[in-house]
Amino acid sequence: MIKIKKYAAIDIGSNAMRLLIANIVEEEGKETQFSKSSLVRVPIRLGQDAFTVGEITEENIERMIDAMKAFKLLMKVHKVEKYMACATSAMREAYNGKEVVEMIKKKADIKIEIIDGKKEAAIIASTDLHYLLKTEQTYLYVDVGGGSTEFSLFSNGKMVVSKSFKIGTVRLLNNMVSDIVWQEIEKWIKANTEEYEQVTLIGSGGNINKLFKMSGKLQEKPLSYMYLNSQFAALSALTYDQRISELGLNADRADVIVPATKIYLNAMKWSGARNIYVPKIGLSDGIVKALYYGKI
Repeated sequence: MIKIKKYAAIDIGSNAMRLLIANIVEEEGKETQFSKSSLVRVPIRLGQDAFTVGEITEENIERMIDAMKAFKLLMKVHKVEKYMACATSAMREAYNGKEVVEMIKKKADIKIEIIDGKKEAAIIASTDLHYLLKTEQTYLYVDVGGGSTEFSLFSNGKMVVSKSFKIGTVRLLNNMVSDIVWQEIEKWIKANTEEYEQVTLIGSGGNINKLFKMSGKLQEKPLSYMYLNSQFAALSALTYDQRISELGLNADRADVIVPATKIYLNAMKWSGARNIYVPKIGLSDGIVKALYYGKI
């Protein structure tokens, strides 16, 4: 007997907002299967507001309300049973973040939880990594967002340590990351990976997914440090307009992809990783799984 449930996750990030609708297939005696039914991404760059002026602007509040009304209707049409909406660093740092949450609840009937970096890292880590994690190996999992980056170290199939840093693509674009932050990350990565002989990176986030797609590689194959480095050089050499016209990148991807690549490259350099795997996972996948297993 097969049972199919539909859950949804709303990820309100610093660079974009996403609605993931997932099918959850339950079959007796078998492992529960999760698959993507629909994914909608709306390019509302909240981080631009939050990190530069400290508040979400009127215009973006209106856009958010419209997006949430649309998400609400899509969930209704898909017959979603359960959902959770999480907002990350842009909403955490905007002084009117709580006010915006209340407004959305009133106007779009969607309840949003503003989560801290620690909870964000924990939700991301609850995604289904076991199929990727070879127990005898050590992995540094790096999730790059618009406002923050979460680093989690896995060894022997278990999470050893995790930390969220205030470094993200939108912050880097606005020159809001000091050298001290980079030094802290370098120190943290080196201190936590030095006892392991070999570390492999796992990357998640819209930018590394895009880079992986552009490589044309098969899903289970990793990208090498050399490949990523050459991509970084090639992307940096192009203008913003060229990245859109020649590479076909979205307008809200064409600028952030360069600082994102820099974060992954530095993480590889400081951990000594030669390869990076890019599974199709992220915060929204984590929310669906955590909802299903009653972890949130």
